[in-house]
Amino acid sequence: MAMVDNDLPRLSHPDDYRRYGRQMILDGFGLEGQLKLQDSSVVVIGAGGLGCPALQYLAAAGVGRIGIIDHDTVELSNLQRQILHTDERIGSPKAVSAAQAIAALNPRVNVDVCPTALDSSNALSILAPYDVILDCTDNAPTRYLLSDSAVRLKKPLVSGAAQKFDGQLCIYNLGDDGPCYRCIFPKPPAPEMAGSCEETGILGAVTGIIGNLQALEAIKLITGLHDGKASLLLFSALSVPPFRTVKLRSRKPTCAACGIEGQKTSTIGETDYVAFCGGARPNWLERGLEVDIPESRIYVKELKSVFESNINYTIIDVRPRTEFGICRLPRSTSVPLNILLANPAPHLPSDKSCQVFVLCRLGNDSQIAADAIRAMDSNVIVKDVVGGLRAWSNEIDPTFPVY
Repeated sequence: MAMVDNDLPRLSHPDDYRRYGRQMILDGFGLEGQLKLQDSSVVVIGAGGLGCPALQYLAAAGVGRIGIIDHDTVELSNLQRQILHTDERIGSPKAVSAAQAIAALNPRVNVDVCPTALDSSNALSILAPYDVILDCTDNAPTRYLLSDSAVRLKKPLVSGAAQKFDGQLCIYNLGDDGPCYRCIFPKPPAPEMAGSCEETGILGAVTGIIGNLQALEAIKLITGLHDGKASLLLFSALSVPPFRTVKLRSRKPTCAACGIEGQKTSTIGETDYVAFCGGARPNWLERGLEVDIPESRIYVKELKSVFESNINYTIIDVRPRTEFGICRLPRSTSVPLNILLANPAPHLPSDKSCQVFVLCRLGNDSQIAADAIRAMDSNVIVKDVVGGLRAWSNEIDPTFPVY
């Protein structure tokens, strides 16, 4: 007859002992740690490059309740790094897609799906039920909103960020004296300076590293394994060593959100976080399609007619050389924008009858470059291409690569 100590706490399902056994046998973790995970709740804002690996490992570790907040839908360009989504779920809400992947991984995790945008009117009520908040977003307004909400709710905020080959990780509002996001970044960057992955690029594995570390920090907080010290972890895939840690000071007394001397942001519902961060992030595609001075710009259909004529012309492609190596139009010359702006003169045609067409990805950098060349000699015909190579692919050649 089996003998069982009925006074010992039990996991909710007999199979959980085998499922989580490899972490339960760790010194300092044990059954107690697993029970804490089972009884805990974590909310992840953003089911993208950071959120997907974080969600995957939180679910695998046995966090009892996971909230997924994301109002976006799955796109083909997401699949390079957002590992919970699949080709079959392109067009589906990311929150729903991620929840389906989690259910397949660990069906005993309770998942709350919230395919809505988080804003100042709903943040506190949505985030309140959870023990730990994970910021897996990529925009400044939401970062400030989440930080202010975490301070109000007295909850730790595990924040991750990744761009190009680099990433960073920090736990804000940690303990009684940990700084919040506003303490470290009291003023947001200009919207033009806060580039997205589409604009700057991202190595998918970098988001995987930072997202996994976010899950790890959440697990440490829940199980009591965290040392409670606030620090900023910096990661660079191309550096040796790749990790660097910066010790953070305690809360700023004058911080508007958490400081004892500051004007508290207690009225979160009345705060316009987009306006605070300088307005909405620019839509570079739409900007590239705007035509203020028609005679200084040329549409792709007109450019195609030029190619088919006997007009003397030259094409300058001002994208970075890496992008020029991905795809280009025939007879185009690579002159990256920074090089052209440093010295536009060499790029004036020796033959004044030669028309200059300046090209970029979306039609924004080309306007800057064309103005610089035009300023050197007003007699030369210089036009930038409206909408850039994206417009060429959409309107002229659908087989031309879009990246």
